[in-house]
Amino acid sequence: MKHGKTDRTAEMETFLAVACVGSLSGAARELGLTPSAVSRIMTRIEKRLGVRLIVRSTRSLRLTSEGESYALAARRILKDLDDTEATIANRGSPSGNIKVSTATAHCRLALVPVLKEFLQRYPDITIEIDVTDQISDVSAGQVDVAIRFGHLPDSALNARRLGETGRVVLASPEYLAKAGVPQTPEDLQDHNCLDFNFRRFEPGWPFREEGNNFMLPVSGNIIANNGETLVELALQGIGITRVGSFHVQDELASGKLVPLLEAFNPQDKEAIHAVFIGGKNTPARIRVFVDYLVEKMLFIEKRIFNTSVK
Repeated sequence: MKHGKTDRTAEMETFLAVACVGSLSGAARELGLTPSAVSRIMTRIEKRLGVRLIVRSTRSLRLTSEGESYALAARRILKDLDDTEATIANRGSPSGNIKVSTATAHCRLALVPVLKEFLQRYPDITIEIDVTDQISDVSAGQVDVAIRFGHLPDSALNARRLGETGRVVLASPEYLAKAGVPQTPEDLQDHNCLDFNFRRFEPGWPFREEGNNFMLPVSGNIIANNGETLVELALQGIGITRVGSFHVQDELASGKLVPLLEAFNPQDKEAIHAVFIGGKNTPARIRVFVDYLVEKMLFIEKRIFNTSVK
């Protein structure tokens, strides 16, 4: 048996204290250690990893990019350890905090409505929601579960399918009364088209005509990084947009927005997945949360995500 093995959890706690406080002396006071002891621990971690994790000066301390990666991993590992111990102490009842990243519209329409029942089932779990249309890094521990739309790149992460959504081109009656109703996709070149600013392999909007799919470049005076904004702009009569049909179920039903060019709709679908770090050591809180999302979102999909445009 090897003796003198390093207590890496204590090292991680020390490193995180230094990263949070921003100084060795401050971390030492918080941990009840001497500054020299904290300095030795930091040196030992850097020597073992073979990289510099912090850059020190007489007045400040900052993390290198490797240090930021180590801090994210350390925070996730210590959190999982705490949650595991809490679960055992609670005789198997899942507990702990779950940080979830989800897009703005999905959060409002699909996630928030089902959280009450989940928290009633699992009263020892807390939820932290990060509402963003940017992609959060699950692997680095920024979030525990990310709800993502569209194609997933190859990775070591696990993914569970939650549903799919179609897309619809639409505008307000006010805009159409002023600018006219496009009869063919090519007519959109004479209209103000409000689009996403995401980079795509093929820019433009897809259409289908006489059995052939094609991409039509569009342009307008506003682009945005989320569907909620594009829907609001369309409601104001600023232009035509193309968004996921789940965004606009109520607006289409009420006539506040009008579907366009449905005869040319390619009926493309965008898959929705819950992405997380899987494996046998996945914390119970993550497993039960993802299972619950699968259970509830399949129902939500029928009600919202696959809404057909009549």
